[in-house]
Amino acid sequence: MRVTVVGAGVVGTMHAWQAVKRGHEVVQIEREAEARGASLRNFGQIWVSGRAGGEELDTALRARELWEQIGGRVPALGFRPNGSLTPVRGDLELAVAEAAVVRPDAAARGYKLLTPGEARALNPALRGEFTAALYCERDAAVEPRTAQLALRAELLKSPRYRFLPGREVRDVVGPAAVRDDHGDIHQGDAVVLCTGAWLGGLVRELAGPGLPVRRVRLQMMQTDPLGEPLTTSVADADSFRYYPAYASAALDALEAGRPQAETAAAHRMQLLMVQRADGGLTIGDTHEYEHPFAFDTLEDPYDHLTGVVESLLGRPLPRIRRRWAGVYAQCTDTARVVHRQQVRDGVWLVTGPGGRGMTYSPAIAETTAEELGW
Repeated sequence: MRVTVVGAGVVGTMHAWQAVKRGHEVVQIEREAEARGASLRNFGQIWVSGRAGGEELDTALRARELWEQIGGRVPALGFRPNGSLTPVRGDLELAVAEAAVVRPDAAARGYKLLTPGEARALNPALRGEFTAALYCERDAAVEPRTAQLALRAELLKSPRYRFLPGREVRDVVGPAAVRDDHGDIHQGDAVVLCTGAWLGGLVRELAGPGLPVRRVRLQMMQTDPLGEPLTTSVADADSFRYYPAYASAALDALEAGRPQAETAAAHRMQLLMVQRADGGLTIGDTHEYEHPFAFDTLEDPYDHLTGVVESLLGRPLPRIRRRWAGVYAQCTDTARVVHRQQVRDGVWLVTGPGGRGMTYSPAIAETTAEELGW
């Protein structure tokens, strides 16, 4: 079988990985020299902890298995089973964590409620004051800015794989056949469009105006090296408000009794933080849903995040090295894992995992391969 994958972000690259793994010939086409979208502009988290029970959690756990398997073969991914800690303060936040650890699927997530001393034994960098911490053993991380490069370097070892950068697919010209802007036609047995947040142009023509996917903008930042290990990923209790696993009467009481800070609420914020291989911290994030998106980044969210992080670390944050904004595609029905649609004979569109794309991508690609009979 010959497979054409359009898009070199993490979802597209995982589709190429699955196809090559199954013995097929693959051409992967990318309109930029390298992918530059949400696949690079994220935390690199393999985030199991907050996923809704059922399909979402099952997909996350399967993806976590696949990431670990691939990471064993491709060490340059930087896969590490670091887990996560969510420190909580006060009775209202504590009650949400307590509700989480008695979920029927708590063991599958690796949830444990830790005392401050137990949390600091696991992650000594957390010197701030907190009441307890929710630990999720199944969370993990990779290096987002280099993961696609590492995967492609491994793929290029196969004679069945070709990478064609700097080409934009402009048209479908027949069953499982597309033409790029160089005028070249790529004919095969299947085409998979993994175009990320690129939802206009050809995608709109193929999927129609009712595509149930929206674009979401975020802001993030990265620091200089911390100077010590941050041994787990870290979230704050505002993350409880944005992840479905934490829905409970306790969460309702938290939202009623302790609303988010004004800046956090205005920008739909939570703290997520991961240490990079060089020791720096990736910190975020905000969520913007209304179009047109702003073209600039705002300082108030960064000031808020800095204050939250410093309160948990009990020390000043290192110098901010870089700030950025990113856009990802999210299913309008956020309970859906991904939007997978056959848009022409032999042509499938796979998009819309939202902020879960880095987590889910290996399992999304595996499901596509199985559904298409690769």
